[in-house]
Amino acid sequence: MRIYLLLFTILCLSAFPALAQAPIEQKQAAAIAAAENFLALVDSGQYEASWEAASTLFKSQVSKETWVAQISRIRPIFGSVIKRNLNSASHLTSAPGAPDGDYVLIIFKSTFEHKQNATETITPSLDPDGHWRVSGYFIR
Repeated sequence: MRIYLLLFTILCLSAFPALAQAPIEQKQAAAIAAAENFLALVDSGQYEASWEAASTLFKSQVSKETWVAQISRIRPIFGSVIKRNLNSASHLTSAPGAPDGDYVLIIFKSTFEHKQNATETITPSLDPDGHWRVSGYFIR
């Protein structure tokens, strides 16, 4: 009987890391979905809509006019997206120049019409309303 109790205890304890991991995986999946939605807007030239879909933090850092001016100048240089592959996604609780919170740093390796090897770094954050929205986007 003791051996069964011991085995049960070991099984329960070994399950805790998997249970703790599930919320992080759920956060990453929701953040990736938010990033992909944002990128779909940018890819289709809907720059104003991409600003509207961005996080409260993003909107507090850059005006809609500035965002539209910058992205409409830079993004067409790359041309149409040919493919985009998720390279990594890392959950963070702090980001440089931002308040502590829930962030997912996502890196896509992308191929564009005029740029074969691009890296897109996109950082969704959990907004106060509980939705994941993009708080940062960089392409190089």
